[in-house]
Amino acid sequence: MNVANGQIPADYAAYIRSKMVFMVALSAGLVAAIILSIALGAANLPVGAVAKSLLGMEVPRKIDIIVWNIRLPQSLAAIAAGIGLAVAGASMQSILRNPLGSPFTLGMSHAAAFGAALSITLFGSGKMTSTTVGAVAITNPYLTTASAFAFCLLAAMVIVAVSRLRGASPEVMVLTGVALGALFTAGTMFLQYFADDTQLAAMVFWTFGDTARASWSEVGLLAAVATAATVFFLANAWNYNAIDAGDETAKSLGVRVERVRMAGMLVASVVTATVISFLGIIGFVGLVVPHLVRRVIGSDHRYLLPATVAGGALLMVAADTVARLLLAPHVLPVSVLTAFLGAPVFLWLIIGGRR
Repeated sequence: MNVANGQIPADYAAYIRSKMVFMVALSAGLVAAIILSIALGAANLPVGAVAKSLLGMEVPRKIDIIVWNIRLPQSLAAIAAGIGLAVAGASMQSILRNPLGSPFTLGMSHAAAFGAALSITLFGSGKMTSTTVGAVAITNPYLTTASAFAFCLLAAMVIVAVSRLRGASPEVMVLTGVALGALFTAGTMFLQYFADDTQLAAMVFWTFGDTARASWSEVGLLAAVATAATVFFLANAWNYNAIDAGDETAKSLGVRVERVRMAGMLVASVVTATVISFLGIIGFVGLVVPHLVRRVIGSDHRYLLPATVAGGALLMVAADTVARLLLAPHVLPVSVLTAFLGAPVFLWLIIGGRR
């Protein structure tokens, strides 16, 4: 960009303005999606009453209870999960310089599933209790969550450790993640083979990613971790732009590539582990959202990361709402819908042949 007489060229200003318009449109869509998500469900609520309840104005107590005790925590959990998974996926794709980089493809989801299965099998955290509507619940969710988090983090640490031994190249990280995914999948299948019917049902139940599991305290923790990770990645936006130009170019610009790569992987792993351990496995969000946003807004991480944050939150809120309405009064886990939507979208992106 040539700056003549301190003036920004009109073409560049228009280029930046188009990115800002896109981000504002995503943010406006997210606000509308949140209100609709709270209003729609087994009991439909008037949008005006939902807005009044959110603003603290007087509404019937029944509406307040539905909004604040049931639907708002679920919507906020979807937002936090969408932000965390999407920004982790965008950063991994840049750090690894690989379009397939995401928490799901690097084996972290599989590690979390193995941790939950191990907890259910060995520690008895999966004893099931059938409710009056035939649903099931894990009786000790905290032990299962802690085990899933530990193994998810273990997978990330192994990837980082192997990368340090062999040099933190993108190829080493991706191949290590693929190998760990296969290993943890085999381990989960081994546990399932020897599990009884109750334990097997608990394992399958846990793998269904579902935002309805989150309470207010869990929503707070998810939001804090997702926000901290987003701030970290935004602070490194220039470093990721340099890495996109190649390791040697980034080093010539003063970027400590290995350190940036390791720190990014660690932060992405922590936010992914937090989301998965509390909500279960939710695939494709971290893979598809950055690609969709990149097609519209380009690869400049100063704009790609904030737009990915808004896009991930919007996708998760919309998917969670549709999952709740599609087979009402039955509620689908949101992970089922993201998989149904994500797979064909990702194939479309591949057939398109462009990042």
